Amino acid sequence: MTGRYRAVGEPWLRGERLDQLLVYDETHEVTKEYWQLLKETFMPNQAKNSVVLASGGTDSTLALVNAMHDNPGGEVHMLSILYGQKHKKEIEAAHNIYRHYANIDDPVIKNGSLVVAHRVIDMGNPFAGADSTLIDFDKGQPQLSYLEILESEGPSPTVVPFRNANLISIATAYAIINGCGLIYVGMHATDAHNWAYPDCTPEFLGAMANAIYVGSYQEVRLVFPLIWMHKVDVIKQGYALGIPFELTWSCYEGREKHCGLCPTCIERIEGFRQLGVADPVPYEVNVRFTL
Repeated sequence: MTGRYRAVGEPWLRGERLDQLLVYDETHEVTKEYWQLLKETFMPNQAKNSVVLASGGTDSTLALVNAMHDNPGGEVHMLSILYGQKHKKEIEAAHNIYRHYANIDDPVIKNGSLVVAHRVIDMGNPFAGADSTLIDFDKGQPQLSYLEILESEGPSPTVVPFRNANLISIATAYAIINGCGLIYVGMHATDAHNWAYPDCTPEFLGAMANAIYVGSYQEVRLVFPLIWMHKVDVIKQGYALGIPFELTWSCYEGREKHCGLCPTCIERIEGFRQLGVADPVPYEVNVRFTL
């Protein structure tokens, strides 16, 4: 690894609780060997129940498959949360993904684990009054890439303030109540780049991991296996693991097809384009997936 390294976590945890510390450089890169060392040291190959924050998108679906592969023989709970977003397409997608993995018999894909539940929790609208285009019905979605938004307008208008802290906290309570020792989330490096979404950064997730571990009587750990991956890496690994991309939903709009113009659609399209494969979901606009 190269660059300037920093450690996430309180100094008093850095010896015994090394799993809660993630070392990274300025480009959010980490060696495969280091990540494998963390998994082998602190996530032994034993049955352990897990809960996955499931948004119905590509990232959380890959996190779900990681949970199945990491914990053979364990139970996997999918948890989706309504927080006042404009549509429920992502919840519908998450349930379709749950049905897919709950009924599939492929031992290679499931690795002996059982996807046992899909729970939907309605928070109401705790973010009412925020300017986010995800929850404000009077605001339209931007038709720009995340990079263009960052360069022209600063923080993305799609940011929901401190959303992931609330969602992860609910997942933690669910994990404690239902006997799950691991929480999987799908934040990745593109979300964290230039702090576009501060609650997707390694700094934030490391701090949440520490708080969860302490607040759960050292029973629950937060796992974010995609944090060093960009969207193209997510899609590439997803294909290798047989993810049903046709069931996933990414678009900020809630119409029948993906709009193809909002930031998350643009990011998704670019990921498939970089990989050189066509996205199986339909779009409202014509999309070329060849460079």
